Amino acid sequence: MRRIAVAGASGLIGNALVRSLTADGHEVRRLVRRAARGPQEVCWDPEREYVDAAGLAGCDAVVNLAGAGVGDRRWSEAYKKRIHDSRVLGTRALARAVAALDEPPRVLVNGSAMGIYGETGERIADEDAPPGRGFLPELCVEWEAAAAPAEEAGVRTAFARTGLVVARQGGAWGRLFPLFKAGLGGRMGDGRQYWSYIALHDEVAAIRHLLDRDDLSGPFNLTAPEPLTNREITEAMGRVLGRPTVFAVPAPVLRTVLGEMAGDVLGSARVVPRRLLESGFRFAYPGIDDAIRAALA
Repeated sequence: MRRIAVAGASGLIGNALVRSLTADGHEVRRLVRRAARGPQEVCWDPEREYVDAAGLAGCDAVVNLAGAGVGDRRWSEAYKKRIHDSRVLGTRALARAVAALDEPPRVLVNGSAMGIYGETGERIADEDAPPGRGFLPELCVEWEAAAAPAEEAGVRTAFARTGLVVARQGGAWGRLFPLFKAGLGGRMGDGRQYWSYIALHDEVAAIRHLLDRDDLSGPFNLTAPEPLTNREITEAMGRVLGRPTVFAVPAPVLRTVLGEMAGDVLGSARVVPRRLLESGFRFAYPGIDDAIRAALA
């Protein structure tokens, strides 16, 4: 049994990770933004860079998946600041708390996103690809850099650069499923932009792979091996759900409704998990049809 602290435990990925860890008999300490209600909770306030470090004592590992939802609302300047601070300040606070422990954990798996690469077009991006430009790429660079105190203290640190998670419960697919089930789904823009996705099951398995392997550190793309275009994913959704996909959302409409965030919907991210595959990780649901079916099961 291991003792693992998880920040962002109430989110889509964090909740699934906690269920997986506890099912295998591990002890999980959840970081909460209120007074702790027992030894299984650790009080923290990411925006104020506060962590009750005593609650992390004795933990073998820390997983940080906390952050305000990127797709939860239109990006005002105030909300962009919240997206930034919840990730960068929270990561820095957690990394400093970990580094200050007399016996720090062996590993920190810190959240990140494939958004670090920005617009890739047809170009394939593995972990050696340079960061892109714009709000999300610059945020991701700063987010990963904020973990430096833990790395400098000798804690093995891995970054989970997550793609679009295929799940019913939340994220992009949580919004897509109701539309497609109602027969209102369709491609976005011209549909030629690449979407790099990952089944929720594989996301959790990949994070646990990074926790378990003492030889793995640095960035890892958590995406399925073969990115697909939005048009191909639209066809798969219709195929699996047995619904028509005749509707299309024109790019100008998306830009009007979503504002700056439309760039991520219309942009192309052809991201591949080279380092994850080289480390021996095997995907349970590498294809989009199976990933969709797994989300519906």
